[in-house]
Amino acid sequence: MPARQHYIELPRSDRNLRPTYLFMMKCLLYSRMETGLVSNKDYYDEDVNVYIAHLLNSFIHPDFIEKARPYLSKYDTEVFHRLSDSKDARLKYMLYKTNADFLLVSLGIFDDPDLGLSDGVPNPHASSDRPHLRPSEEAHIGRGRTYYQFAYSYSQQIHGQNQAISEVLEKLSTGFDKYLRILAHMRGEYLDLLKRLSRGEVYHLERVVNESQRQEVIREKQDQILDLYLEWKQNRDDEVRRQMDTVLAEIRELDPEFKFEVPDL
Repeated sequence: MPARQHYIELPRSDRNLRPTYLFMMKCLLYSRMETGLVSNKDYYDEDVNVYIAHLLNSFIHPDFIEKARPYLSKYDTEVFHRLSDSKDARLKYMLYKTNADFLLVSLGIFDDPDLGLSDGVPNPHASSDRPHLRPSEEAHIGRGRTYYQFAYSYSQQIHGQNQAISEVLEKLSTGFDKYLRILAHMRGEYLDLLKRLSRGEVYHLERVVNESQRQEVIREKQDQILDLYLEWKQNRDDEVRRQMDTVLAEIRELDPEFKFEVPDL
């Protein structure tokens, strides 16, 4: 089994590798308890837990994204256009189910309904230049609920009414917003995923970091100039004096207000 399918649980005395699926399931169950949306509260949905944990675990593997790529579409119109002339129930099932799965994860885990998934990978810049054309979050939730409902309908044609997957898809459609709340809690408490900073936030953060770095460099060069000055006082070496002048010039480039005069001794 590939290394990415295992993890080490900390803190524990042993260093045994555990399947990552167990990590996803553990976090999911804790999130359900902590949000009060416990399993089997309104109806039996432990099967949904298994489905979601496997789905989250699948996102670890690049081959899962590659297999999903042909079925993904960003907009309803693209999905409906691709299916308008098709009578293949399996194709319709895969299209609706795959897009619903990616909506569930992009909304619940990444907190970004505008993730551009048409090429099979998240694209945080999707539609960023046309915010007035973005569907609302409620619209995305409605899409997810509808996609799972269609996937449920076509799964019955493919698998029959007694297949477990059909029941899971129906429950995901009915409780789509509930499962989003569970995943949102899981995102913040267990996956430590942070919301992507806006360009303005990044700009201000860079300014703060750059200013901090500038001040640190100035302090280091001030210490350097004092060391050179003490050395020059002892030996009056011309090379040391030239080094002092060089460091002084570097400091004044960073801080034009800095003043330091070498006294004549």
